[in-house]
Amino acid sequence: MNAADLGLPVDVPSTALFTDQYELTMLQAALRAGTAERRSVFEVFTRRLPNGRRYGVVAGTGRVLDAVTNFRFDAGMLDFLREREIVDAATLDWLADYRFQGDIWGYPEGEVYFPGSPLLRVEGSFAECVLLETVILSILNHDSAIAAAASRMSSAAGGRPLIEMGARRTHELAAVAAARAAYIGGFATTSDLAAGFRYGIPTVGTSAHAFTLLHDNERDAFRAQVDALGAGTTLLVDTYDVAEAVRLAVEVAGTDLGAVRIDSGDLLLVAHRVRRQLDELGATSTRIVVTSDLDEYAIASLAAAPVDAYGVGTQLVTGSGHPTCSMVYKLVARAESADPASPLVPVAKKSSGGKTSIGGRKWAARRLDGSGVAEAEVVGTGPVPDDLVDRQLLVELVKGGEVIAREPLDVARDRHSAARANLPLSATQLSRGEPVLPTEYVHLGSGS
Repeated sequence: MNAADLGLPVDVPSTALFTDQYELTMLQAALRAGTAERRSVFEVFTRRLPNGRRYGVVAGTGRVLDAVTNFRFDAGMLDFLREREIVDAATLDWLADYRFQGDIWGYPEGEVYFPGSPLLRVEGSFAECVLLETVILSILNHDSAIAAAASRMSSAAGGRPLIEMGARRTHELAAVAAARAAYIGGFATTSDLAAGFRYGIPTVGTSAHAFTLLHDNERDAFRAQVDALGAGTTLLVDTYDVAEAVRLAVEVAGTDLGAVRIDSGDLLLVAHRVRRQLDELGATSTRIVVTSDLDEYAIASLAAAPVDAYGVGTQLVTGSGHPTCSMVYKLVARAESADPASPLVPVAKKSSGGKTSIGGRKWAARRLDGSGVAEAEVVGTGPVPDDLVDRQLLVELVKGGEVIAREPLDVARDRHSAARANLPLSATQLSRGEPVLPTEYVHLGSGS
């Protein structure tokens, strides 16, 4: 049972100030100019993947839906904006009644993406859409970065379970979001109870070195833990001497000891020694869990080691060197007037320096080869080619301001597993390389 099952709020009361000031100053200027109500289309995409990454992972969609639902300006927030003279009285009046009434389409959570993929499409008046830019990017950039790192680690683990344990290495709220994203990317459990409570993610945890050091000797520490948690617990064996600790662990808990955890040293060498010792002591079913600053490369290096599970913290919650996905939120089409019947006109930034954008409301589809393996990400405007109609990626998430696509977290997790499995085998390589699928553009410039 989690927070939602108990009828408790699943997010903060309001997300309205999780934004940049210029969103509000643009709103004020557009209201004065009479352009605020022009129908507009914004899209979230990234121009490139982090250096060396073969694919991205969409994560945070569910949190975006919560953020849009909770984007409300209460009296205290309006007073803050008034006292700081951030916007004028007319804009404050407009904000007091703000409710997003538009439509949102996007890649479903857990799906993979590539450069140029229109991950999220937000449609409505310019005024109501522009306010959502910062909070949407904040969520998607963070969560997708964590999910991508988690996916690479999960692939490197080769089916062995992964434990998310990064709560002490990041902001307390970011830790909850990171645990959620890691679960989508393939992690099995989290040590963070807030993540378990809020999102229903399975939680685990036993003891730290401090617990061993508290007691007069290691035997007393192990006995206290086993008496409290049972023989199936996980005993930490590297506080003093590993070999002696393993001997004591089996002596205290018996050969039904659940697991031992190794948190330091040459993990490959120590794991082999511990496995041999456990087997010699008759604890053949006792598992070995390793922790200690693991990333996908360290996990891959332990593929031949007798390791049963990995605990990952710092490298996971920092995106394993890539804590953001460089996603942007750009206006790609807008009406020529506030008349609801006014047609949409493609617009795009055309400046130099590699920051050009492509105008027009876009669709996306994934083309498969003759064996059913993905071979290209196809992005376009205008009609969708007949052979790609059934391969379209965007789904409707919000219609007329109402969320219509909430789903259990396990659905997103399973979707990611299936999407990754549908990529070419080179997607799982940890060596640096180009995106595993090329992005092809069709019909661009034909309108929106």
